[in-house]
Amino acid sequence: MEHVYDVYEDRCPTRMVLDRLADKWALLILDRLRSKTVRFNHLRRDIKGISQKVLSQTLKKLERDGLINREVFPTVPVTVEYSLTPLGLTLNETVAALTHWAEGNIEAVLAAQKAYDDNIAEKN
Repeated sequence: MEHVYDVYEDRCPTRMVLDRLADKWALLILDRLRSKTVRFNHLRRDIKGISQKVLSQTLKKLERDGLINREVFPTVPVTVEYSLTPLGLTLNETVAALTHWAEGNIEAVLAAQKAYDDNIAEKN
């Protein structure tokens, strides 16, 4: 039996996926893994501002969702590498569009915020 999902329904399980993908750390991790396999510490260095704990938690959630692979190598210290799964690869264009849209449009967003704040301040 095929399920019919509706993201606008409050109990639809697709909301969990949207919640995960709406997370800035998840988007940045997925975008960083877009073209190559990356070690944990490399991700932590590349994604400025993310704590080790949040990175670990986000990676586990993405792995549970089937979006990334985690591979452990028995070295001293242990080496852990992450890569996108075939399902994760289907998000490449979407994730890149979102993350790089933010880079390309931040000036317009900041200007809009300033105009809005200035307008509110004039009314008060």
